[in-house]
This record gives sequence, C-alpha cells and structure tokens, in this order.
Amino acid sequence: MSDPQDHDAPHEGPIKTPKQLIWTVVASFLVPIAIIVLLVNFVATGDKSGAGTEAMSEEAVAHRIQPVGVVMLKDASAVVELRTGEQVYTAQCSACHAAGLAGAPKLGDEAAWAPRIKTGYEVLVTSALKGKGAMAAQGGGEFSDFEIGRAVVFMANKSGAKLDEPKAPAAAASAASAAK
Repeated sequence: MSDPQDHDAPHEGPIKTPKQLIWTVVASFLVPIAIIVLLVNFVATGDKSGAGTEAMSEEAVAHRIQPVGVVMLKDASAVVELRTGEQVYTAQCSACHAAGLAGAPKLGDEAAWAPRIKTGYEVLVTSALKGKGAMAAQGGGEFSDFEIGRAVVFMANKSGAKLDEPKAPAAAASAASAAK
C-alpha cells in the first residue's frame, strides 16, 4: 500500500518561529480579556435611558417602602360641630328613605311610619345604629350615635311622630356652649 502523504515533508503553518508562537499564545489570552473589560465598561458606565432606569430613584424607592396604612389620632376634647337631624338625613338617610328603596319607609309616609313610631325612640335608634333588613348599620360610621338619633327624630317627626330632640352628650354640649 502506498501512502500518498509524505511524512518526512516539513509541516507548514502561519507560525514559523518560537517567538511567533509565544506572541500567539499571549494574544489568545489577552485579547478576550480586553474585549470583556471593554464590554463591561460600556455596559456599566453612562446614563441609560432604557426601561427600568428609574427603579432605583429616590421617589421610586420611597413609593415602594411607604406604609400600607396610617393611624390617625383624634383629639377627643376638640370642639366638634354636631350636625342636625336634617343634615344627617340629607347626607345619609335620604338615599333610601326619600324614594322608599329596599322597603325603607318614605319620609312623610305616616301609614308606613306609624307601626315603627309605636315601638318608641330607643327601638328606632337601635335599628338605625345596628341595621335592620336591607339598611346597613350606621353606628361607628361618619356620624356619631347622637347625630343618628337626631336623624331618626327628624324622620319620625316628619312622618307624624312628636318625639323630642335627644340631648347632646355632655362633652359636646359643653364644647358647643364654649364655642358660642
């Protein structure tokens, strides 16, 4: 068998001397390192105007760490302007009692209010504060229990009752008289 290649022929390639070999080996390590360093510098420096660049701004961080809830303390001795029964009725009760929605007796409908008025002021106020039927509980809401009582008297008196206006709580009465 004959071998077409001559094993004794000199090997030819781009590297002909040991000095060229050393430079090639050094360059094969240094060139990739230099390219990596340049890419890192390019990416890490300068202002980037891409998506997410404002994520670490002071406003964005403050927005992310703001409290979920807030505790508000009110001064119990502060002068409180008590609302009249008509004001409370207009703000809260008229939504249903003006049109008679969801079984609510209409304001001024003496026939619908008569059986309720017979139960007395305390039962009417308790129904308003704790809720009854489709009417939600009004106690602990925007209006004080006293103001809800005033609204009950206003509605009942407009519907045929002769109830007396409830007396203002002692703290509110003294604050109101001091304000005058």
